[in-house]
Amino acid sequence: METKNTLISALGIEIQEISDKGVIATMPVDKRTHQPFGILHGGASVALAETAASIGSFHFIDKETEICVGLEINANHIRSKKEGVVTAHAVPTHVGKTTMVWEIKIVDEEEKLICLSRCTMAVLKKK
Repeated sequence: METKNTLISALGIEIQEISDKGVIATMPVDKRTHQPFGILHGGASVALAETAASIGSFHFIDKETEICVGLEINANHIRSKKEGVVTAHAVPTHVGKTTMVWEIKIVDEEEKLICLSRCTMAVLKKK
């Protein structure tokens, strides 16, 4: 999957691991991902969460005949962060034929919870 010139590359998101157990992705906390007060933007956390769920869903689908898209996402922003790196741990809680549900925990370098998200993905037939 090509991520060049996408939101993924603009935010500096890097996929570290993809498996049946889930996805691990990192994102820097810097000027690209800050909100005006100099802390991690909640929207950047949501983008990281949905990216991890999307990559994870892509792992499970038939890439010749299907695509996957976000259907719903929610996020609880637990703690702020000014700099460094956050890591998303996305775990599938439901892998179905037409939908998938992912739980995504975003943590800092000390494994402190920054954001807790749940994302539902739709699996669609290619047109």
